Amino acid sequence: MFGDDDVLDPVPRRVLVAGTTGVGKTTTAGRIGRALGIPHTEIDGRYHGPGWVPRPEFVAEVETYTAEPAWVTEWQYHQVRAMLVERADTLVWLDLPIPVTFWRLLRRTIRRRVGRVELWNGNVEPPFWTFFTSKDHIVRWSLRTQWKMRQQVPPLEHSAPHLRIVRLRSQRAVDAWVDRLARGPE
Repeated sequence: MFGDDDVLDPVPRRVLVAGTTGVGKTTTAGRIGRALGIPHTEIDGRYHGPGWVPRPEFVAEVETYTAEPAWVTEWQYHQVRAMLVERADTLVWLDLPIPVTFWRLLRRTIRRRVGRVELWNGNVEPPFWTFFTSKDHIVRWSLRTQWKMRQQVPPLEHSAPHLRIVRLRSQRAVDAWVDRLARGPE
């Protein structure tokens, strides 16, 4: 497993961004795409259809965009995780402290709900009271799955030896790593 100061040779071209719900995967993936000049596809937008129903074309679309020579996306959804790992050359693991992740998610959820921000295909965050009634409310989901990445990412060192894993443990490390990508090879 690589740290944030390791040399990036070769330069990443097929990048996954992993982390728990709310850690900033999509934002970071977009930044990596811009830094490297490669397309970022937000996987949530491919997965969620109207009414939060999974889109039937999801897997086929992921197969199509990850067949390209360069891309960035988030490492999510069990239906495609193995394929994503097989096709990626780099996995950036956002392993930020739990309190940081929780507060980011809470702020994001409140902002999206108050502003009725449309997410994907007409979907918006559910009413706040669903936190108490739905075990799958995004905040409850995050609390239940905080340790999931710490169980899923480390075994990839052995099961996917082709995959460079970069573990970033703070926002400062994320910023420095993406800035280094933007500067190019040194």
